[in-house]
Amino acid sequence: MMEQAEKIKVLIVDDHQVVRQGLRTFLELQDDVIVSGEAGDGLEAVEMVRQHKPDVVLMDLVMPRLDGISAMRQVMALGLSTRVIALTSFTEDDQVFPAIQAGACGYLLKDVSPDDLVEAIRAAHRGEATLHPDITRKLMQKVARPAISEIQVEDLTERELEVVRLVTQGRSNREIAQELVISEKTVKSHISNILGKLHLDDRTQLAIYAIKKGLVGQE
Repeated sequence: MMEQAEKIKVLIVDDHQVVRQGLRTFLELQDDVIVSGEAGDGLEAVEMVRQHKPDVVLMDLVMPRLDGISAMRQVMALGLSTRVIALTSFTEDDQVFPAIQAGACGYLLKDVSPDDLVEAIRAAHRGEATLHPDITRKLMQKVARPAISEIQVEDLTERELEVVRLVTQGRSNREIAQELVISEKTVKSHISNILGKLHLDDRTQLAIYAIKKGLVGQE
């Protein structure tokens, strides 16, 4: 008799109970998926990952107490084989790039079809990445835009370089302010000045530029 394959354990993380229930109802209809639990915020999610070690986490990004991106970082720090898929309504650059930097193996919008969501869960379990078409298009556009060759790193001050490195690590303005012991308003001013100097439009372009220029990890 053929042994039945072990089911993919999925943790659903969202601060809206209706969303969690909808996901659970559909996922529990799948032969190869089992919902191992639900969490209403990032703190609860990290604790449940630690306890239950799910295969895949569906992670909302905007939640009380601890946001999804911060929760992803903590989940990754646990060193488990758990894969995280960002499942959100947001396509803004300050959510997309930090989520991927934090370790998300997938980025899907909540309008994704149920069948596509299940396929993304299966792909994540196999170690493959899945991005919503809108996100793929956005990232490709950013990467495809060539860096302006005449712009030199030397145009940035040491403090601005520090801000660039932290932005590239996926840090929020608040986290950067805490790290550098400055105000969030000052952080916003630095980022605005940096984007102006480098002729870039947003944080995602800035992060890609920094990676291309080898600024990540410099001391």
